[in-house]
Amino acid sequence: MNLKSSFKEFCKQNKFEINTQQLEIINLLDRFLNINETFLSRIFKKRKKLCFYLYGKVGVGKTMLLNFVYDKLKIKKYRQHFNEFMINFHNFRHKKKDNNTISAYVKNLKKNYDLIYLDEFQVTNIVDAMILGKLFEVIFEENIKIIITTNTKLDDLYKDGLQRDQFLPFISIIENFSIQKELKIKDDYRIKYNGKPQEIFYPLNEKTSFKINQRFREFTRNKKKETKTVITKGRNFTIENFYSGVARIKFKDLCDKNLGAEDYVNIANICNHIIIEDIPVFNNENSNQQLRFITLIDILYEKKIRLTLSLEESLNNLGSSKKHSTTFKRTISRMFEMTKGQ
Repeated sequence: MNLKSSFKEFCKQNKFEINTQQLEIINLLDRFLNINETFLSRIFKKRKKLCFYLYGKVGVGKTMLLNFVYDKLKIKKYRQHFNEFMINFHNFRHKKKDNNTISAYVKNLKKNYDLIYLDEFQVTNIVDAMILGKLFEVIFEENIKIIITTNTKLDDLYKDGLQRDQFLPFISIIENFSIQKELKIKDDYRIKYNGKPQEIFYPLNEKTSFKINQRFREFTRNKKKETKTVITKGRNFTIENFYSGVARIKFKDLCDKNLGAEDYVNIANICNHIIIEDIPVFNNENSNQQLRFITLIDILYEKKIRLTLSLEESLNNLGSSKKHSTTFKRTISRMFEMTKGQ
């Protein structure tokens, strides 16, 4: 399989811009995935390069590139957003409850997959930070290949995180096993090619409320209203305004409460369009809510959920806490894409 030629044809068919950075990464991925075929591949193998770690700024096409390559592979493979991957692991650990959880989990992966693709890799909590080193060590021992997309350079993962010194062994492990490559492109393609009107309304006033009500009536015309309760490990989340996959929810109900990635996955699983109202400007005072919102948007993006938003300010003026300012750029970029009119 000639990935480079196939990628060029793929770009041509979809009217995508082709650049040398993307082609270089395609070539590297080709060598990484065909590790046993050449002398250079034997060098890769000697160094145990079992992970391809692709990082770069938001909207430069990392996921598009790896999705293209992943779809071409004729092997036992597994693709998942990193948040869901960790949810599955923690659920497995909760059920098993013994000292061999990691080994058992990885052996189950090995039985079913030769390659794992983790999209939007990020470490935001100490629980994941403490477990990742051992988890990836066992994955590499089982000779499972991993491809990763992320916005964060490896050395900057979990930067300023709680007890980060205990996370550093993970960075060392993944550095030893990884080909790390940055995709450098100036433009954010999600914004650059966004020619359609946005489903974004601001500031928060009577005029905005009127427009949201008007759009909501259009989206739910001839649909029956229901009340949906989403249950996640004993936590109930009730959606009062639910119409055949269209949900209308306040920001505070989604992000002021103690909800996490698994709650958001379960909400996304019953929706195809969510109207999120009253999104505030972010700062250091509401950084916890902002982190939940980042997680929420990541999951809704992965699940291809359409959004309509009402905000205190425009997307480009939503601000950020200092702690989440870099990650939030991805969130803003994704909201531009997810709110395109249809």
